[in-house]
Amino acid sequence: MALSHMSGRLDALTSWHADWSGLRVAVLGLSVTGFSVADTLAELGADVLVVTETASDEYRRVLPVIGVRAHVGPLDAVPDELATFAPEVIVASPGFAPHHPVISWAQGCGIPLWGDIELAWRVRDKVLRADGTPAEWILITGTNGKTTTTQMTAAMLVEGGLRAAPCGNIGVPVLDAVRDPAGFDALVVEISSHQLWYLSHQTGRPGAVSPHASVCLNLAPDHMEWHGSFEAYRDAKAVVYANTRVACVYNRADAATRRMVEDAEVVEGARAVGFGLDIPGPSDLGLVDGILVDRAFLDDRRTTALELCTIDDLAAHGLAAPHLVADALAAAALARSLGVQPAAVRHALLAFHLDAHRIQVVGVGSGVTWIDDSKATNPHAAASSLAAYPGAVWIVGGLLKGVDVGELVAARGPGVKAAIVIGTDRTAFVAAFARHAPAVPLIEVVPGETEDVMAQVVRIAAGIAGDGDVVLLAPATASFDQFASYADRGRRFAAAVQQLIGGGADDEHDDPSGSRNA
Repeated sequence: MALSHMSGRLDALTSWHADWSGLRVAVLGLSVTGFSVADTLAELGADVLVVTETASDEYRRVLPVIGVRAHVGPLDAVPDELATFAPEVIVASPGFAPHHPVISWAQGCGIPLWGDIELAWRVRDKVLRADGTPAEWILITGTNGKTTTTQMTAAMLVEGGLRAAPCGNIGVPVLDAVRDPAGFDALVVEISSHQLWYLSHQTGRPGAVSPHASVCLNLAPDHMEWHGSFEAYRDAKAVVYANTRVACVYNRADAATRRMVEDAEVVEGARAVGFGLDIPGPSDLGLVDGILVDRAFLDDRRTTALELCTIDDLAAHGLAAPHLVADALAAAALARSLGVQPAAVRHALLAFHLDAHRIQVVGVGSGVTWIDDSKATNPHAAASSLAAYPGAVWIVGGLLKGVDVGELVAARGPGVKAAIVIGTDRTAFVAAFARHAPAVPLIEVVPGETEDVMAQVVRIAAGIAGDGDVVLLAPATASFDQFASYADRGRRFAAAVQQLIGGGADDEHDDPSGSRNA
């Protein structure tokens, strides 16, 4: 009876203007996402307990001001304070995996589990558009390319005259976006597999997320340590299409994304729209003679295509790598689904700049081009980079996330000029090269001080690369074994490159450690 009553109350909470007062909510985690959840719930009048292993001094000071209590301490077991609180719902930050002790306890007790996306959807009507409706949502996921596609899509919408914001896993919590008093016409939400796992618990319930359009860009093994298996990871990704109302965008070159769309429970009338680097069929976007075209969002799509831009246009702005062209096509499909005109799509792409650490040229000297793709934190992303720069001197290695690197090395390893392996544990890559690419020169960089790793790497690479070569940092791994983040790893690489091509002494390079907290 208690659980039934609890479920009934939660089912009614589908608006900012519903009665949230006194609802007992436990918020797990206190990073940027966790704080946005706690702050929102406090504003709604809920009774909030934050449960977290760590908390910054800033958040510790602010929580009492907004009327939120906190338990800070180890979470290897369920804290007594949480059990006594008896939450009616738990809103978890994405870092809490399904096997976490607190999540297991909640599921065993039948306590509903939400993520920040679920809460944001329920309260999205705080700020309305001129017609009295909330902003449209576009959901973007995939193993790789999420952030770039999210940014491209938002840029296209803005160029098309809409107020739009990229948010979600990209860095700005979606709850901050839905509470922005200025309001938006559309929110472009980058959503991770972790957030989608939490969303999967709500897909059949009242108030479930129902986006205007959605996409899974691609699928490759990743985050095995969080999901437990590739199948669980895949199933979480597929949730992105649930309840989509207008356009389910999928990758024609990735059969798994097509199957996700075929299996999805969508709103009647929703269309499947494919994108790819080949000639598109009706209802698709693709390439014809070096031109990006749309055959999906026009009346005469069986015999006509709309030109969006050319590969030459993209090349002039550093966006011609195949995986970036695919991202641009996916973004164009999403933007076109909201009525953005082809000219606006083109203008947005011509003004677009990639974020740092995404196939970023960080130096050119002595005929060698140095490229930072530190954001390539899994094998699929690294494979895309290597496809764009065949024959590169490849800097690879770091903290693996439960994935097998053998397939990557078998496919791309024989084509590189040399491999420089970093990381505290280099065993997997060394073994993979020995098996699949034994003829490729391989140099291991023995771990030392973080400040010294990239200086060693760059010295070694400079001794291998010749005129016309590319040195590519595409680690295929996370960075936390040796660096503060993938950005820290990339910045240190760029600093070492600049010291080299600037002609300074190797042991006197600028110390980039001040960027650790960025």
